[in-house]
Amino acid sequence: MTSRKRLTPEESRSSALEAARALLIETGPQSVTLKAVAGRIGRTHANLLHHFGSASGLQKALAEHLARTVCETIIEAVRASRAGLGSAREVVDLAFDAFDREGAGALTSWMLLTGNEDALHPIIETIHELVDEIAPEEAEHCGDEQRVHRDTLSLVLLALGDALIGGALAKSLGLPRDAARERAQGMLEASIAENQPQD
Repeated sequence: MTSRKRLTPEESRSSALEAARALLIETGPQSVTLKAVAGRIGRTHANLLHHFGSASGLQKALAEHLARTVCETIIEAVRASRAGLGSAREVVDLAFDAFDREGAGALTSWMLLTGNEDALHPIIETIHELVDEIAPEEAEHCGDEQRVHRDTLSLVLLALGDALIGGALAKSLGLPRDAARERAQGMLEASIAENQPQD
């Protein structure tokens, strides 16, 4: 009989969140259950109950985990873009991929449909923190802190909508699949150009 490796509470929680994220991406939000996650990581249902309290608690923790990792990636791209090492398209692609390939769009819609809107607070709060971190620096450059908030609102709404119906809508309108990304890129580039410091 082989014994399972004893994990610290942090390792156990992190392992469960990574398994939940993989399930979300592979088979959709309805598969993110305590039982499925426990089976994926070789733990018991009771062990996950101890860490998350309920399936709703697991989903809320997953939303927070996704928000944090997604926003960390986006802020790195924003900083690289500002330093001349990246582009508006890279920021757009990171945001769109977060909601599409990384599962944040599916999780968001699932939380809304199941009446678990409070699970979205971590995503909203993390995005807000990201914007607030960037905004003061942007305000120094262009004098308009609210511009970053407006750009973020537009980018997140476009990315979420694209993750949910972008493919079908673009096809029905005879547009390329990345049409929404192109629009978001154009919007972001126009906003940046409009707010460049004047010499």
